[in-house]
Amino acid sequence: MDDELVERFVTDGFVRIEGAVPPRVAEGCARRLWRETGYDPEDPGTWKDPVVWVGGLSDGPFAAAPNSHVLHDAFDLLVGERRWDPRYSLGAFPLRFPHREEPDDAGWHIDTSFMPEGADDWYANLWSKERALLMLFLFSEVTEEDAPTRIRVGSHLDVPRILEPYDVRGATLRELGEQVAEASADRPVALATGRPGDVYLCHPFLVHAAQPNHGTRPRFLAQPPLYLNAPLELDRPDGNFSPVERAVRRGLALDSRG
Repeated sequence: MDDELVERFVTDGFVRIEGAVPPRVAEGCARRLWRETGYDPEDPGTWKDPVVWVGGLSDGPFAAAPNSHVLHDAFDLLVGERRWDPRYSLGAFPLRFPHREEPDDAGWHIDTSFMPEGADDWYANLWSKERALLMLFLFSEVTEEDAPTRIRVGSHLDVPRILEPYDVRGATLRELGEQVAEASADRPVALATGRPGDVYLCHPFLVHAAQPNHGTRPRFLAQPPLYLNAPLELDRPDGNFSPVERAVRRGLALDSRG
């Protein structure tokens, strides 16, 4: 990554790192995911469901995928050195297959990040507790026809003002969903297309949505968080704000330069 990509991240809320996962690792992940589905890659007649969720996998290529040098360098640049925790798995996988049935999971939202003690739901707050980035790992070729994740460009700048009144407690997706969808409705939409091994690094407040697969081949994707080892700081005395923090400050109009 260079300064131009960092500034694009602050402004747009995401960047794509091409080939961030080595080809052999990406291919190993795809083969294992096919086995987990129980479907035949060569026989679309076996692709019975529009979405197949594969649980968390942490062995072999799934431990290697988030640990390439290029990704670690990008994490340092976007989140700050020593401000994030390494991860050795990729969470759960939403695998989308061409299907007549359209799944009802395509609403605009941000990802929540923590569950308070005693709560029964997940929350997000202004300091993005526990989440440094949303990441999209592509393990198949993804064109505009293959159910790419939809991204509202710059929408991460709309969300801080919505989260601010909820203070440290934060809010659930039920509380936030309609608000973030309406606040970002006029933003242009980008599609997370690319090749196996490409990775989208997204601001934790980026508004995004799934969509049905209207193509002819499945879309294999992981969408894990990168974890923070401490909440964001929006008032650093030394002014050493990370790009993630700069974007939140810009959304709050704390610093017009971000």
